[in-house]
Amino acid sequence: MKVYLIGTGMNGRGTLTAAARKAVEESELLIGAKRMLEPFHETGKKTVCAYLPQDILDILTAEKPNTAAVQLSGDTGFFSGATKLREALDGCEVETLCGISSAAFLCAKAGMTYENMKFISLHGRTSLPFREGNIAVNVRMNERCFFLLGGCTNGVRTITAANVCQRLCEYGMPDVRVIIGERLGYDNEKIFEGKAADLQNVTTDGLCSMIAVNADHLRHIPSCISDDSFERSDIPMTKSAVRGNIVAGLEIERDSVCWDIGSGTGSVSVEMAFRCPDGRVYAFDKKPEAAALTAANARRFGCDNIIALTAELPRLPDNIPAPDKVFIGGSSGSMHEIFALIKERSPHADITVSAVSTETLTQAAAAFEEFGGSCEITQLAVTETRKIGGHTMFRAQNPVFIIKGRLT
Repeated sequence: MKVYLIGTGMNGRGTLTAAARKAVEESELLIGAKRMLEPFHETGKKTVCAYLPQDILDILTAEKPNTAAVQLSGDTGFFSGATKLREALDGCEVETLCGISSAAFLCAKAGMTYENMKFISLHGRTSLPFREGNIAVNVRMNERCFFLLGGCTNGVRTITAANVCQRLCEYGMPDVRVIIGERLGYDNEKIFEGKAADLQNVTTDGLCSMIAVNADHLRHIPSCISDDSFERSDIPMTKSAVRGNIVAGLEIERDSVCWDIGSGTGSVSVEMAFRCPDGRVYAFDKKPEAAALTAANARRFGCDNIIALTAELPRLPDNIPAPDKVFIGGSSGSMHEIFALIKERSPHADITVSAVSTETLTQAAAAFEEFGGSCEITQLAVTETRKIGGHTMFRAQNPVFIIKGRLT
């Protein structure tokens, strides 16, 4: 059995490539979502509505055509179901035919290229609760971002273009330019363009995509951010030089899940977040005012991949993913219990502890030894300068011990 996986472009027929059109003509059976099949009913070929890999495999097994074509929206290489389908159709002769992606189509409409564009799929992501997406942090760090929207999840409304604009405004980027494409390629196609602040309440169809252009995007990964840049209170904060050492030592990856335990002002959370724009930072603090301050600094720096929670570990809120990287800035005397929790959830996590007392240093070193991880201990003594009259004077910070290692 030969099965074509066909990217049908925007509207199922008008943007179909010549190679894909020929494959449709050769096929005895056409399978796809309702919208994908509608343009081909007039061909007289048998069509079956299905889009889940197992359903498609069951149909092919029952129908036993010599040649079939599975119609997929957009391009088969761009957030497409073609990947899982290829795995499900392991016993068939499969040929994949690319199509025109919504990104290529909308960029052409906007008169821009998609070189160096960051692509983010929010397709099928629900807007309730609207915590998911890593929207603002990617717009903050990239000049141009493309968002694939739409889809449906158990009847719950998915993230819309208006939701994305609202998120950008909430995280300090109201002037970002956005281009929204609705029902691209169809007769009732609409293009909206303006600032995020002006399109917060725009109403769009579920079949929608969006580009965000941030001329003021970051051109570096922020590290050792000035202490004065954060919103402050009397909540403790890990200072700039120490923070830079801690975060660099964790070797955070783009999609890492990080825990910041005892987040305080959230300064470590923010620097973590810039290093995992495709991941997530869970910031825990037992004080509600500290969790609120962490959330405020997340908004201040455009880091919507930070989830700030009031919690005293090892009592862990429900549905928190296992961490890849952990920073313990405050243990409230529960170092052993926190390490036990991390070991249970993520046996090979990288952990860094900061200590300003010998007691915390001793507890951290003992915890690494007990839970099977070796550790390195570094003491940092930071001295800054300040002007007093005509003289440059030195001001020493309290020495800090950095204990880092990996559980094994």
